Amino acid sequence: MYGNTGVCKIEDIGPLSIGSSDKEYYTLVPVYGRNSKLYTAVDSDKVVIRPIMTKQESDALINEMEEIDALRIGDEKRREEIYKETMRTCDCKEWVRIIKTLYSRKMDRLSRGKKVTSSDERYLQMAEENLFGELAFSLQMPKEKVGEFIGEKIGKKLTMMGI
Repeated sequence: MYGNTGVCKIEDIGPLSIGSSDKEYYTLVPVYGRNSKLYTAVDSDKVVIRPIMTKQESDALINEMEEIDALRIGDEKRREEIYKETMRTCDCKEWVRIIKTLYSRKMDRLSRGKKVTSSDERYLQMAEENLFGELAFSLQMPKEKVGEFIGEKIGKKLTMMGI
């Protein structure tokens, strides 16, 4: 997993062909999405880079999803900042928390005749893309089947990710 880019394949590790630096870089290719390459210094700590969950870790996460609490945001002015901080952790449990929070907020706003904020939509989509992408990769299934698979595993039908 590479930051908010999601699942990436490490294509190469070594110095860049541009320049004369001996510094080591990862050449990353996103598994889902655009045809592009990313370069990041091996020793960089600016973006979280971590191994993909194993199948066992993915199964365990799915089994505990119902018990994972939504985020508690007391300060509405800091809402987007909290979303951003939560996404930057690159932690699957935190992604579940943000999805639950945003799904609940979305349903509440719609029930009151209000529109969903663009910020909420953006972070909900980002969290779902990252979580479902990682689960799909580790469980070896198409990403669009992940929501249905989670619903079957925890014994309920999912709407978006209302768990």
